[in-house]
Amino acid sequence: MRTELSVVVPVLDEASVLDELISALLDVLSAAAPAGFELLLVDDGSTDETWAKVQAWHKTEERVRGLRLSRNFGHQAAVSAGLEHALGDAVIVMDGDMQDDPAAIAVLLEHHRRGYDVVYGVRVARPESWLKRLGYWAHYRLGARMGEVALPVDAGDFGLMSRKVVDTVNHLPERLRYVRGLRAWVGFKQIGVPIERADRAAGVSKYTFRRLIRLSIDGLLGFSVMPLRLSIVLGALVILSAVGYGIFVVVDRLVTGAPPPGFASLALLSLVLNGTVLVVLGIVGEYVGRIYLEVKARPVYVVREQLLGSEGDG
Repeated sequence: MRTELSVVVPVLDEASVLDELISALLDVLSAAAPAGFELLLVDDGSTDETWAKVQAWHKTEERVRGLRLSRNFGHQAAVSAGLEHALGDAVIVMDGDMQDDPAAIAVLLEHHRRGYDVVYGVRVARPESWLKRLGYWAHYRLGARMGEVALPVDAGDFGLMSRKVVDTVNHLPERLRYVRGLRAWVGFKQIGVPIERADRAAGVSKYTFRRLIRLSIDGLLGFSVMPLRLSIVLGALVILSAVGYGIFVVVDRLVTGAPPPGFASLALLSLVLNGTVLVVLGIVGEYVGRIYLEVKARPVYVVREQLLGSEGDG
């Protein structure tokens, strides 16, 4: 049954902050969406008491609903699961660690009611370490430069999508999903609003450095073939360098009569050429690997349990 607003919150081992998050969201949503709302929590394979808390909240407040995935499929898969099960005419996606301010929901809704189909939060402050901030800065600007569509700079998953945008995103067939990129790719009327990002209320980030790198690669390769074109440029530069070095060797031989350097030059050229080949193969391999994962057409996620109201409890 359709409702005015759905708020999708992926959670992974967030038992320490979940009660505070749900209480804050219920207060905000009761005032911001009086026509009706649902709070859909997607448990992405938690090993603590997260799901038990979702069940307890659902028993006392039916508008708190839940999906429990069969294992940890990753943040973007959990977001995708929430989007596919959300019933709202508008859907907001936000993190479950209180870094996305629940009070900002009113700002997103205000812009949506003015006619915007997508309202995304632009992060104007980040509490992370300087190294992470540098990584995020580079990732967003590379994506904006290299992507086939202009991906918004400093915009995470926190944002609102209208029903037609959600339906369009849900019907896209790809399995390796980068939701904030898909949200930009589908178009429609979009706007960014500045939102400060707070510290985590409790616990530690589940995005390890390795997962952040993987997310960054998915975002860059999922919306650009520029790395493949750059590999052509890299190969051309190596060829030009080899030609230039060859001309230098011939001229040096004619002018000085000295024989060209031997083992050191050969070893250096061999390392440069082999390194270039391996880099190009790595770039091609990333794209081939994505093709391999896509053609298997496995589901993005598997639901273990669901709490979706009286008609949809599982």
